[in-house]
Amino acid sequence: MSYNAGEYDVIVIGAGHAGVEAGLAAARMGAKTLMLTLNIDNVAFMPCNPSIGGPAKGIVVREIDALGGAMAQVIDKTYIQMRMLNTRKGPAVQALRAQADKPLYIQEMKQILESQDNLFIRQGMVDELIVEDGVCKGVITETKATYYGKTVIITTGTFMRGKVLLGDIEYESGPNNQRASVKLSENLEELGFELTRFKTGTPPRVNSRTIDYSKTEIQPGEEKLQGFSYETKEFIEDQIPCWLTYTNAGTHNVIEENLKRSAMYSGMKRGTGPRYCPSIEDKIVRFNDKPRHQIFLEPEGRHTEEVYVQGLSTSLPEDVQYEMVHSVEGLENAEIMRPGYAIEYDAVVPTQLWPTLETKKIEGLFTAGQINGTSGYEEAAGQGIMAGINAAAKVLGKEPLILDRSEGYIGVMIDDLVTKGTNEPYRLLTSRAEYRLLLRHDNADMRLLEKGHEYGIVSDERYERFLEKKAMVEAEKKRLSKLIIKATDEVKSMMTEMGVMPLKEAIKAYDLLRRPEMNYGLLEKLMPASETPISQEAKEQVEIQIKYEGYIKKALEQVDRMLRMEDKKIPEAIDYDAITGLATEAKEKLKKIRPLSVGQASRISGVNPSDVSILLVYIEQGKIATVAQ
Repeated sequence: MSYNAGEYDVIVIGAGHAGVEAGLAAARMGAKTLMLTLNIDNVAFMPCNPSIGGPAKGIVVREIDALGGAMAQVIDKTYIQMRMLNTRKGPAVQALRAQADKPLYIQEMKQILESQDNLFIRQGMVDELIVEDGVCKGVITETKATYYGKTVIITTGTFMRGKVLLGDIEYESGPNNQRASVKLSENLEELGFELTRFKTGTPPRVNSRTIDYSKTEIQPGEEKLQGFSYETKEFIEDQIPCWLTYTNAGTHNVIEENLKRSAMYSGMKRGTGPRYCPSIEDKIVRFNDKPRHQIFLEPEGRHTEEVYVQGLSTSLPEDVQYEMVHSVEGLENAEIMRPGYAIEYDAVVPTQLWPTLETKKIEGLFTAGQINGTSGYEEAAGQGIMAGINAAAKVLGKEPLILDRSEGYIGVMIDDLVTKGTNEPYRLLTSRAEYRLLLRHDNADMRLLEKGHEYGIVSDERYERFLEKKAMVEAEKKRLSKLIIKATDEVKSMMTEMGVMPLKEAIKAYDLLRRPEMNYGLLEKLMPASETPISQEAKEQVEIQIKYEGYIKKALEQVDRMLRMEDKKIPEAIDYDAITGLATEAKEKLKKIRPLSVGQASRISGVNPSDVSILLVYIEQGKIATVAQ
């Protein structure tokens, strides 16, 4: 017998990385928010690698922070190691990566959730959605508790009909031997949603005390202390190293001889795995000419001996895993504490979503995270905060927030998912962003913090600090454009000592900073200090904006052209069958995706430039035939 357990503005199903950001965003906007999770002790759990960030992903974490999310601040309080990647390359591909203290990360996030106003946390398994006349009205748990909500966000990660595969063993389970969610999957199918089957995997965890680190290469943290959040001012100095080793011919032989015993190659696996994070079996089969593969030994926290064997993800039987691990240099006597395994799960085909992450089939129902076909904590959290914002905005009568591809990697990801879909677990890469010079690690606040404040997630105090920084950057650029550096003997001598080509004639400081060999730190030595102190962050912005001014200008011109296409809206109920000249494939794709703009239509696979031209002409004629509703 079901009973009324409460009424809310927003109900979030799940408390992984998508769920926590969705719940926090909605609650901070003022919506009464309920978060339902299988286990309150496992909020923001990391079932796979113990790290946050990396190429593209690290920039997403900064974007989440700029919008008012929690991931950046939590990892900054709980990391055991921090590194800036790609420092020898340009600013467009630089990104932070942190090794997390997994238990401490959960503890810190749990405390934030429990202390958040408007956010109510309940432990429970959701079995069914309440849907009336095409509108989601709430959820029913397995204990028959009925929670009514004006909007619902599903963030179930890899739990929907989750199945663990280990050699020839398979059993129903979510990650880390938690319960799988079965009935919710069945309910979504009954409601008419198209589901797909994906797979991910993990490597063994070994006991640190049984590793011979003398045979491995140390990977220390960054000496220059920095964090993901713009608000972080104190950094953890006591960092713990990771270690590097490699597979070898012996490792490869063990795997090749036992391939048929792997769930991946025995025919047990039915889900599609991530191309950019393959299992060790995949690596050996696909790259059989490589004599070795990198293995990173990553500690899982300060107060645990568990070490994550990054690069050895597998679904081989446990006895083979022992043989495989012991063949690796440094791991000859390693004790496996948890074997690796693969996990299959259901995902929603993401072309069934609007760019707000609301489903097209059912109003008021949103999905975010791995249920949408993505892989990775960062991708999940990025979708989570957007779903939370848009669900709360729907309830509070605000306009939805849709980031375009020039505003953030989050915008790139969501546009890719809802426009193109994905036939494998989607991972963000810098190559996916055509405007990556604009989407940098350093300028996420410049791009998104005003939006976070506008939606009530970023506090007034933080917004004022941001405005001060923004004004500081503009004032310093203006000062440098007027300041003349004269070619005196003293200046020439100083530049020679710096290893910089001396001046032949006077030059504006602004133009001198454009030189490839010059940086702001060197420039400071050649010119009088500013009357107003300038923060290090502002100096970084000044240097990048000046050095890359020409490239940034070209990118912005491309964005303007793109936005003109995005501004041409397509009526929601347009009848594509009535448009003469459209290719049959284009009609089918357009009817399925139902793009909101001509720009989005142009990015759909199967819609050619000629189809876009025909669509433009049809819309501009103004005589739009619509499908009867």
